[in-house]
Amino acid sequence: MTNTATAKKQQVSSGPVLDWNAGHGPVTGALSATTGAFALATTGAATHMPPGWALAVGTAGALGHTIVGLRVRNAGRTLATRAASWLVGAGWTTWAMTTGPLTWAALGSLATLGVGIGAAARSSALFEEAREEEAIAAEQRQIARELSADRRAIAAEWVERIQRVCSITVRVVGVEQWETMAGYSIDAELPPGGATWNKIAAEAPRLSADARLPHGCTATASPGIHQGRVIIDVTTVNVLEQERTYPVDYGPLSVHTGIPWGYRTNAEQILAYLREQCALIVGPTGSGKTNMVHSILAGFARADDILTWVIDLNAGSAGLPWVLPALNGEVKSADGKPVRPGIDWLAGTFDEAMTMLDTAVRVAKHRKMGYQDVLARANTDLLPISAQIPQIMLVIDEGAEILASPDRQVRKLGEKILEVIRIARAMGIRTVLTALGATGSVLSNLMIRREAKVRVALTGGENEGMDLSKMFPGSRGGLRVDQAPHKGAGFMGTPESPAALFKAWRILPNQIREIIAATSDRHPTLDAVSAKAAGPAYARRWDAERTAWIRDHTPGGTDAGGSAGGGLRLSALNGQDETQDSPEDAMLRRFREQIDATFGTAPDPRPTEADGPPAGSGGLNLSALRGEQDNPAQRAALAALLAAGPDGTGASAIARALAEQHGTSRQTVVGWLRDWVKDGTAVRVGEGTKARYVHHSHTPNN
Repeated sequence: MTNTATAKKQQVSSGPVLDWNAGHGPVTGALSATTGAFALATTGAATHMPPGWALAVGTAGALGHTIVGLRVRNAGRTLATRAASWLVGAGWTTWAMTTGPLTWAALGSLATLGVGIGAAARSSALFEEAREEEAIAAEQRQIARELSADRRAIAAEWVERIQRVCSITVRVVGVEQWETMAGYSIDAELPPGGATWNKIAAEAPRLSADARLPHGCTATASPGIHQGRVIIDVTTVNVLEQERTYPVDYGPLSVHTGIPWGYRTNAEQILAYLREQCALIVGPTGSGKTNMVHSILAGFARADDILTWVIDLNAGSAGLPWVLPALNGEVKSADGKPVRPGIDWLAGTFDEAMTMLDTAVRVAKHRKMGYQDVLARANTDLLPISAQIPQIMLVIDEGAEILASPDRQVRKLGEKILEVIRIARAMGIRTVLTALGATGSVLSNLMIRREAKVRVALTGGENEGMDLSKMFPGSRGGLRVDQAPHKGAGFMGTPESPAALFKAWRILPNQIREIIAATSDRHPTLDAVSAKAAGPAYARRWDAERTAWIRDHTPGGTDAGGSAGGGLRLSALNGQDETQDSPEDAMLRRFREQIDATFGTAPDPRPTEADGPPAGSGGLNLSALRGEQDNPAQRAALAALLAAGPDGTGASAIARALAEQHGTSRQTVVGWLRDWVKDGTAVRVGEGTKARYVHHSHTPNN
């Protein structure tokens, strides 16, 4: 028989199990005392034990319990009860040993003694519990008094400050310390007479300065529970200067519960609710915009009811990190199986982008017809989004520039984007557009201003092209670019959360791979009704011929429209055929003739090894344009810098040359020139308004 079987048999045959280590209560303690006294008296009487011994033992027990009770700080009532129990028990034992323990008088008195001991023990136990609870309550009251004193000091300080700065006398209702220990919130009641929270919000910079808050910390006001109350959030620790990586919890998300896009100054996550809203993200070069796009794609990948489609005419760079690891088999799931790309569709060329947008329009229209019964059962005009009917999120990098572009072909793309925004809200297709700056040309479109209520301005300390009053109209929080000088920091506003400081997480390349692997099984599939409308254009999106541009790593191998490059073809920058007779082409040909007249006709900018080293005879070397710049407009700007020769040119001249064709602002060109000076592509000559920029190939050292 095994040890386990033996143990089970012993447990069954041994009867009830007693816990001999358990402490005595009032009843068991009284029984233990009386039975012990009776046994001792019976044994002592039979063996003629001297009665004084029992009295000595009782005295020692009373003395020992008193000493122990003093050490644990028991109440005097408890000490007296225990000592009396020992002495009374010892006295009965001594008397019973003398007169006989088996008489009715002895047994009756012992029973009475036991009831008395039990009652006294119960009473002392209750008293000790009440005493302990009172001590805890007193400690808590002391802590509360200390906290209240701290809060009262904060309240008094801010009442005086608001009176001094805003000329408003408020009454502080409550002060709440943030769990992140980065600041606190003040709930205040406004005085009668028409004072509003907006007046305090407008004085946020002065309040912050008066409070001597650290740089990057603010005191911002927002509406309270009714129009007569105001909430003032005071930041005391600048968490925006810290670089925090994307949270490693890649758990499931939903479009209904919000997608985290970053964290506020109180270190709490801020969520974007995109079931009905579109989003607009602006940020100049170097502000961390691309990193934030990857953070947004990470959130969409984690959602089990979102399919992400990405358009990036800059060679698809925004989506490639989410596609290549899966297409190349570099990432495997936990069980070793291939994984799906982190996004559902990627368009890096004009033709593929038009195909994607046409598909989105067909899906939206077909959903309206095919889901009438679903809408009727749900009694709603908004399509119920779920894993079975997923929302489609269109992320369009530099999409706002597409909408503002003067180019005829790009305008067609912009018109299709606006059609998707206009017709697809109820049917679960929304867009996230990015732009290089918060300028009038970007925000002039009424559709964008009306639909893109989730807005982000990544400043990175850049003032040019950052008109926050246009980006966040009606904001009274005193938004200033210098409040967010750190990369990835800026301002974010949603219908649920007023515009305020925030910072995007830093997402690392290895995290993108981890998220692809962790979320592969979570991605939904396009519902049958939508898939039927999408047709082969969607079903064959990952075919080899459709993804050849993704696998082709030859810089500048094709233009935006897929045509091969040859010689100096600036028309390739806008994806149009050089033979078309349009004003744009005429301007580009004149630009080309001007370059050729100055430097001579250049060879193909993609020389092979057989071509040998480039001649040093003054031909225009366009190797600098081979895919090293971010977009066609940037490549055209570099071509203009090359064409300027040793005399150089300025930002305004380049912006004027590109304005008609690409709609590029001077602020954008200034950012490019600054980056080129840093990486050695260009050299700055002069200062202020006299500054000129010369391509490094025209400097004396070259």
